[in-house]
Amino acid sequence: MSVFFYGCVTLDGYLADKRHRLDWLHQTGTAEETGYQDFYSRMDITLMGRRTFREIEGLGDPAEIYPATQNLVFTHRPLSCPGFRAVCGDPAELVRGIPREKNVWIIGGNTILAPLLEADLVDGMTIQIAPVLLGEGIPLFTQGEGCIRFRLAGVKQYGQFAELCYERAAPAAL
Repeated sequence: MSVFFYGCVTLDGYLADKRHRLDWLHQTGTAEETGYQDFYSRMDITLMGRRTFREIEGLGDPAEIYPATQNLVFTHRPLSCPGFRAVCGDPAELVRGIPREKNVWIIGGNTILAPLLEADLVDGMTIQIAPVLLGEGIPLFTQGEGCIRFRLAGVKQYGQFAELCYERAAPAAL
């Protein structure tokens, strides 16, 4: 199993504005301008939180947006959207139970990403940076993850987006 974060942040490191909205992203460009389709075609499972799911619902039918993956939403509320299943508990424990041959995409915020980073379960991160400063909002990282090393594997430009691809760094020799 490989676990990936793929997402876009502002120049000042925010995933969403203070109301958890992504208007700034939709006003900057579209997924067609990035390597999104190639990335998504390699994923088997998506993991997201309830707020991210609500944002996706605002874009249209979530089942049409993520038709080829098993989609898990961390929430305590039931979901009535076909193709999406409510889950709860520890994200790291859930990920450890996923079969090895599956690729997992962490969509959205640090509530899911932080515990997976802390458990050393994130194999790669593709972070696109949009030329927007929000000044405040929801940060990608909680600042409590500790020192975790990644290796720069590639840099691309898609329209106004800069894309940085990172792989988990090999453990340092003692």
